[in-house]
Amino acid sequence: MKFPAAQSILLIIAALVTILTWLIPAGSYNSLSYNTSSDQFSIQSQDSSYNLSASQASLEQLNIKIPLEKFTSGAIYKPISIPNTYQELAPRPQGVIDFLSAPIKGIIEAADIIFLVLIIGGMIGIMNVTGAFNAGMSWLSKALKGREFLLIIFTTLLISLGGSTFGLAEETLAFYPILIPIFIAAGYDSMVGLASIFLGSAIGVMCSTVNPFATIIASDAAGISWTSGLEGRMIIYVICMAVTIIYILIYAKKVKKNPAKSLVDAEGTKSLSYINEAGKENEIPLTLRLRAILLIFTACFVIMIMGVSQWDWWFVEMTTVFFAGSIVIGFIAKMKESAFINSFIQGAGDLLGVAFIIGLARGITILMNDGLISDSILFYASEFTTGMNKGVFVNVLFFIYQGLTFFIPSSSGMAVLTMPILSPLADNVNIGREVIVNAYQLGNGLFNSISPTGLVLASLGLVKIGYEKYLKFMLPLYAILALIGMVFLTILSY
Repeated sequence: MKFPAAQSILLIIAALVTILTWLIPAGSYNSLSYNTSSDQFSIQSQDSSYNLSASQASLEQLNIKIPLEKFTSGAIYKPISIPNTYQELAPRPQGVIDFLSAPIKGIIEAADIIFLVLIIGGMIGIMNVTGAFNAGMSWLSKALKGREFLLIIFTTLLISLGGSTFGLAEETLAFYPILIPIFIAAGYDSMVGLASIFLGSAIGVMCSTVNPFATIIASDAAGISWTSGLEGRMIIYVICMAVTIIYILIYAKKVKKNPAKSLVDAEGTKSLSYINEAGKENEIPLTLRLRAILLIFTACFVIMIMGVSQWDWWFVEMTTVFFAGSIVIGFIAKMKESAFINSFIQGAGDLLGVAFIIGLARGITILMNDGLISDSILFYASEFTTGMNKGVFVNVLFFIYQGLTFFIPSSSGMAVLTMPILSPLADNVNIGREVIVNAYQLGNGLFNSISPTGLVLASLGLVKIGYEKYLKFMLPLYAILALIGMVFLTILSY
């Protein structure tokens, strides 16, 4: 079975979500946010808003079990849902105009990520002209001969550590142009490279240990210390990453031994803009100038990672690094102004399809929010678990989080929306709230490894692999990780 293109899949999902706004009752929770300038809490409902003093007493009055300093320190910076305030609202079904405008709104709202992708595309266009990729791949294929499997282990492990510790996710879109040619040169297919990068990040985030955008935000919103349950999260990280790496290695060994076993369309791989130069047979000597170009190219990624993890950078700063790197590479390569501009524009154009995928995915979230069904889905999910045995409860919650992730792929967005509502349910079944945090992380992270509303379609677009091919590769691993997660959560609940 061949799936439609990624953009078509997202438009189909957007159409289904539009229909759901006619079927699911509209509703919302009141939300609370902290105003740093006035040092007050702002309470927002659909028809009114008012302020409360920023005190622990105000939080207790609202039945929010979160220490005040989590708001004043900036640890919780997004509005959170207030428990027991859900109310049904007048329906706001989305129509044809809303459906058609949602992708446009999504592209505008996701402009920060989109411009990062386009600028990186421009940089790749310039790199292709210099011949640095070709020279670098020739050298690397010789250096790795006989030890190619180390590339899989180290890439997956390092990226997963980034995902587990500081939420490395969207930033991995920048890694494909530099790493996929290396995997091709090592004798693997692009699925191996995709799995090492994307699953390294996805499973790392799924098993977050100290990730501020998942573990810490969720723990804060649940009213517990982020260190609660840390030992268990470290154990599940080691287990899941070992399983994932072994799974990739088994597939990689099979493909290397017999390329006919590959799930990837070879023609699609050859059409990748950053493979065209790197994959040619003719060798280019790795001169001092080309070494300097590769050094600048690699340094941009290192600086980006340092900026995100150490200096609170976000997309504007990350994009600026790649833009500046492009200019420096152009000077080192002594490119003419017209050649530089044309190469940059052509490279950015090659990734325009990926940019549209990102915007379309964001548009689906906009449709749900405008149709007032996001909070309704959360409310019915919390009602469904009432009165369950704790072992059954935590596993049902694990699957509920997977379902919610289809509608709310963001880990931080999921945490602030659901934790104030779902974490108190732990008290009713006599389990620790850290178990709810773990169920959220495992459910959200696992489903994001296949969710078309997350990063997977954008990643597939960068390597030109069909969604159906990826699912064929991923679903057995998905089932294994789901079973591991269920066993882990069941043990923790008793």
